[in-house]
Amino acid sequence: AHPWREVSSQFFHAWGASVAHLIETLIMPPVGNLLLALLGLALIRGRRKLGRLCVVLGLGSLLLLTLPVVSAALLISLQTTDPLPPTGPLPDADAIVILGADFQSAAPEMGGATVSPLTLERLRYGARLARRGETPVLVSAGSLGPKAPPLAGLMRTTLQGEFNVEVRWAEKRSLSTRDNARYSAEVLSEAGCARIILVTHAWHMPRAKRAFEQA
Repeated sequence: AHPWREVSSQFFHAWGASVAHLIETLIMPPVGNLLLALLGLALIRGRRKLGRLCVVLGLGSLLLLTLPVVSAALLISLQTTDPLPPTGPLPDADAIVILGADFQSAAPEMGGATVSPLTLERLRYGARLARRGETPVLVSAGSLGPKAPPLAGLMRTTLQGEFNVEVRWAEKRSLSTRDNARYSAEVLSEAGCARIILVTHAWHMPRAKRAFEQA
């Protein structure tokens, strides 16, 4: 019964993550703005004022988000965590945790699937920190598609092959930031690690930091 229980748990976990990703896609720009505008067009005949309002809000908000001054202000509002100093000793930590972001499924020049720019930026900075502090590294990211390899495996290959930084742990089950925190905490707890340096982008750090502190 235990293998079936584990398989069913993994299935429902993946299904829940897929539904959450779909909802996020429908809500976030630009899809959410366009859906609001389409809803307005559908309402115009029966409820003209409400329909026009939805169209104006949908297209107007989409236009605002394309303006650099607006997008920059929104991005800056998320960047509330101070970065580590570029030189000098690092804070005491038992591990460096690098979170995955994106990947490229077909990169024939690289021999197949590989990490994409966002993940590569995190790996580059994580490698820099690992060299400064000689701290063991954990990479965390699961599969981003039905047939995609775990991103953590690609991250490990990139860190070790291109940055010459050893990866001690590769957490390959996570499908969300909360999963990153939960599964990484399990791995690190078994290794006796309690304090980490977390590597992600500044705009992602507030959510990631909360998740890891809770885990």
